[in-house]
Amino acid sequence: MNGDTLTVGVLLFEGAEELDVAGPWEVLGFWAAHIASSPVRVLTLGHRAGVVRCAKGLGLVADHDLTTAPALDLLVHPGGDGTRSLVKDEPHLAWLSELHRQGTVLASVCTGSLVLAAAGLLAGRSATTHRDYLDKLARIDSSVDLRAGQRYVDDVDIVTSAGVSAGIDMALHLVGRFGGAEESELTRNGIQYEPHGG
Repeated sequence: MNGDTLTVGVLLFEGAEELDVAGPWEVLGFWAAHIASSPVRVLTLGHRAGVVRCAKGLGLVADHDLTTAPALDLLVHPGGDGTRSLVKDEPHLAWLSELHRQGTVLASVCTGSLVLAAAGLLAGRSATTHRDYLDKLARIDSSVDLRAGQRYVDDVDIVTSAGVSAGIDMALHLVGRFGGAEESELTRNGIQYEPHGG
């Protein structure tokens, strides 16, 4: 943490799935604004600052580009159509690897896990993704211990979730990890969300 502030980044990129971004943002942002007992900063970042067009046309704003973003304790990497190019984007994969080396917890939603796998970060780990992409994840890295049917999988410094809405469950789990079970439950109640199992 930077001082006593937990810094959370939510990645934006062209073709990101809207709910992969907005679901975790709502959970983490509500926690930061209303529940957290110590400071939490939630920000957006992208390959460039400014408006990013998501998979279904929603425009969202990246606060920072990758080079000017502050040090992150946690990164949420969404999935979506845009991951098709990111799995081959060597600078992006190298950036993820460097974040991991620096100790940032990496959390992916849906097909975001394919990008983590392409970066070599899921080798020999337990992970999940959208149910329709489990085979593709296995093709990228056959050493991944696939956990089909789980909403999210916590493998210490890398957390992956299943398709789209599972990112909300994962984010509540992350609130519990960083803020404790009571803060996670207060956040869940605050957004009036009924959770699914891990």
